[in-house]
Amino acid sequence: MPEERPTMPPVRLRTHAELARDALAAPLLARAVRLARWAEQGKPVASGGALPEGELREATELLELAGDEDGPLYAAQAWQLAVDTGLVGIEEPAGADGEDAGADADGEATGEDEFSAVATSGEELRLITEGGPRDILDIWLDGFETVLADAAAPDLSDIAAQIGESGELDLDALDWNPEEEAEFLDGVLGNLYLLTALDEEAATAPVPLPALAASMIVPEDMDEPTDDVLEEVSEAMVRLDDQFRLLAPTGLVEYQPVDEALIQEVDGEGRIQEPETVQELEDEDVSRYGMVRLTPLGVYAVRARMLEAGIDAPAVGDLADQGAEILLDALPGHPEPAARAEAEQWLVRRTPEEAARELLAAARGDDEDAPLRRLTCQQTLSLVGAEAEPALREVLDDRHLGGLARVWLAEHGVVGVPEPSEEMVFWLTVDTLAAQLASEGDSAELRDLVRGLVDQSGSFFDSAWRVDHPATADVLEAMGRLHPDKKAAKEARKAAFKARSRA
Repeated sequence: MPEERPTMPPVRLRTHAELARDALAAPLLARAVRLARWAEQGKPVASGGALPEGELREATELLELAGDEDGPLYAAQAWQLAVDTGLVGIEEPAGADGEDAGADADGEATGEDEFSAVATSGEELRLITEGGPRDILDIWLDGFETVLADAAAPDLSDIAAQIGESGELDLDALDWNPEEEAEFLDGVLGNLYLLTALDEEAATAPVPLPALAASMIVPEDMDEPTDDVLEEVSEAMVRLDDQFRLLAPTGLVEYQPVDEALIQEVDGEGRIQEPETVQELEDEDVSRYGMVRLTPLGVYAVRARMLEAGIDAPAVGDLADQGAEILLDALPGHPEPAARAEAEQWLVRRTPEEAARELLAAARGDDEDAPLRRLTCQQTLSLVGAEAEPALREVLDDRHLGGLARVWLAEHGVVGVPEPSEEMVFWLTVDTLAAQLASEGDSAELRDLVRGLVDQSGSFFDSAWRVDHPATADVLEAMGRLHPDKKAAKEARKAAFKARSRA
């Protein structure tokens, strides 16, 4: 059997036009575009594209970063992004791969030819102004990938210290595993993505860096982290602080860095002073340890990486052109806001009457998933206007659908609807309870519903066991578990036994 792909909850994405505007407004790409236009007439660069000191100073001034201590670094990063994404093209001198390009008789590089390559505006720059939103997003994604790779790489000073006399890098001494580092950063971004997908409102608030690092390191079954685990969390926070500082200018995240007063040197390595317990910190103190949030552009980027990795990462709207049976099967697994948005996008493609007919047809059946399908159908129909009335009237005598149709018609104030039979009322009750069990299990809400049903009708169990529904016995057993009154619970279990015997 093929391996089942992991599935993420659906996310709501902004339109490509909105995301493209966000990408162009991101500091790093905005600077890269300005530098690409600056290079339009040609700029001398080293082989590979590095700017000489004079041009770097000019680029820093162009970007209005001359007054910033890190201005030259930011300008160099923007230039490198322009080169990596094709916004800038590099024309190497003839014979650049041979010994006669810029070299003297001994093969040493000569000063006058050190910057003999020429940088000019690349083909991708044209797409910034003449291309569509997808073109801009593709350029931004290419740039984001290069920055992400840089973020997962070790510090250059650490690399230099571990290069031996042979000129080879000693990865063991560096204590850096490229794959593990990349997986760790992907996991962190995946956690931020998951938070956004599960709770859109909570995702608008930034996540404390200690909590994010702990989510990657502290085992779920560990009640109180050990000193070793806390030290590992602290080390991860320092690493993530550096990485998010690098990623923030791409527009991927909004990041408030760790207060530098909290970072201390321990054995030559950065450590963050650990609070006595993270839980006891006040909100204003937590913010000193770093706060991060995935932006809408970041959600788009992380989802793109997940899809490329073979992860099923749906977006709201994916089901708009699918049949009702696919919609009803999928919506119960969506968080509530995403489920409503998905249903609304599905409905907007159809007239109310067409949508109602298609939903009702897909809701029929006696299979195990049918009750939840009907409950989802009922919830989706609540978003449909009164124009759907003819489709609902058509199923009033339907064994599976007559009850929910009457509920919809009553909620819309339709008159002249025949009263349901007692058999239909009990069938709908069992069907609804079965759906609740399938979606929520033995929840507090279901417990209250069970108690209300039994309290309203003292003879509920005398009739319920006779209901011709595949889930009758299972529902009665659940009522026996959930009802707080011992006598009522015993009656429920007896009724479940009768239902099984009858079946």
